[in-house]
Amino acid sequence: MSNTILIVDDEKDIRNMMGRILDLEGYNVLKAETAQLGFKIFESHDVQLILLDVKLPDGNGIALTKEFKLLRPETEIICLTAHGNIQDGVKAIKNGAFDYLIKGDDNNKIIPLVSKAMEKANLQSKFSKLQSRINKKMGFENIIGKSTSIQEAIATAKKVAPVDTNVLLTGQTGTGKEVFAKAIHAASKRCAESFLAINCSALGKELLESELFGHKAGAFTGATKEKSGLFQEADRGTLFLDEIGELNLDLQAKLLRVLEDGTFIKLGDTKETKVNVRIIAATNRDLEKEADKGNFREDLYYRLSVFSIQLPPLNQRIEDIPYLAEHFITHFSSKTGKKIIKAEKPFIDALKKHNWKGNIRELRNVIERAVILAEDDTINTDSLGVHFIQQKVGVNTGTFKLKDVEQEHIKNVLKYCKGNKTKTAEMLDMGLTTLYNKIKEYDL
Repeated sequence: MSNTILIVDDEKDIRNMMGRILDLEGYNVLKAETAQLGFKIFESHDVQLILLDVKLPDGNGIALTKEFKLLRPETEIICLTAHGNIQDGVKAIKNGAFDYLIKGDDNNKIIPLVSKAMEKANLQSKFSKLQSRINKKMGFENIIGKSTSIQEAIATAKKVAPVDTNVLLTGQTGTGKEVFAKAIHAASKRCAESFLAINCSALGKELLESELFGHKAGAFTGATKEKSGLFQEADRGTLFLDEIGELNLDLQAKLLRVLEDGTFIKLGDTKETKVNVRIIAATNRDLEKEADKGNFREDLYYRLSVFSIQLPPLNQRIEDIPYLAEHFITHFSSKTGKKIIKAEKPFIDALKKHNWKGNIRELRNVIERAVILAEDDTINTDSLGVHFIQQKVGVNTGTFKLKDVEQEHIKNVLKYCKGNKTKTAEMLDMGLTTLYNKIKEYDL
C-alpha cells in the first residue's frame, strides 16, 4: 500500500504543518488548497485518506465527502473544521466521513485517528482487490450468452445475490447451475468467505452425512479422529448442494434443521454445532412433484425454494452456441497448446442443429474433442463425432426411404473417416466387401 494522504485545506500554514507531521510518521503526503485541485490530484493518485477542510473557497467539505466517496468508496475521509457543531458532524458521518474533528482542540487526536483510518482504508482496498479477483474467476461475467432466456436468468440471480437468502437453481443437467451458484456467491456479502460444493448423488447416506455434518472420533468404524463437515467449513460462506433431489429423507430432516435454526449435531456427538451458512441448492428434478410422491420433504422444498431460478436448456438458446463455442475453443486451444483461430461455418451450423441433451457440458466436451482432432488453425466438421453424422440422416436427404437414408449415411460416415473404407466398415458394422458393393451401387 502507498499510505498516501491528501490534505485539502485553503490555509497554507495548516497544510504545511499537518504535512510535516504526517511526513515524519512515514506517510506520503499530497496537498491541495481548493476542492477543484483536490479532485484533480485524487483522480490521478492512489489516495487512501483525505484530510478535508469543511470550509473551502470552492466548496463545502461535508458535501464534498459524498462526492469523493462516490468516486472511490474505499478511501477514508476525516473532515476538519475551525468551528464544529453536532449537526455538521452527524451529516459528515452520514455522507461517509470516517470522523469529524475541530482544528486546534483535537490536534492530539490526529495521529492515532489517521492511523485507524489508514488501517481501515487499506483493509477496504484489499477487500476490493480480492472481490475483483473473485468476480473475475467466479462472477456473472463468466456466464456466456446474449439470448433473452439466459439474460433473464442472470438478471434474476443478480437481484438475489446480495440478499442473504437461500436459492434453488433448477434445470436440466449441464445447464450451468454450479457456474450460477459461484456467481451468486461472488456477488454476495459472503464473497470473501468459502464457497464449497458437493454432489448429493455422488455419495452413500453415511458418507454424505459425515461429509456434510462431520463426525466425532469413534462415531463409526474407521472414524479415528474428529472431522469437520462442509457446513462447519463453510461457516459465514456459501454451501452449494448439487442434485439436492437425490438427498436421503433422513438427511433432508437434518438439513431442514440447519435451515431453520442454523444448528446440527455431528455423527457421534451429543451437543449442537451452530453455523451461519447460505445454501444454494440445485436439481434437475421437479421437487414439487417429488414432494407430492413422498420422495422429498414438502417443508424442506418450501424452505429451499424461497427464491427459485430456472436455467434454460441449450436447445432454447441456440443463438448462444457460437459464443460458447468460441469460449471453449479459446480455452482448450490454450490448454492443448494449439493455435486455433476459428471454426468453419458448417461446424457452427452443425452445433446449432444438434439436439443438446447434455446441454453446455456436452458442448464443452464436443469442443474439447474437436480442438484435439484439429490438424491446423481451423476447426471443421471432420472433427465432429459420429453422433452428429447420425443426426443428419433423413434430414439432409429430405426423405425417409431406406435406400436414400442408407446412401446418405454411408456417404457421411465415409467423409467422417476421410475415405478410409476399413474404418468406415467398422463404424457401420458392415463387412468390407459389402461396403465396396454399396459404394459401387450408390456411385459413391
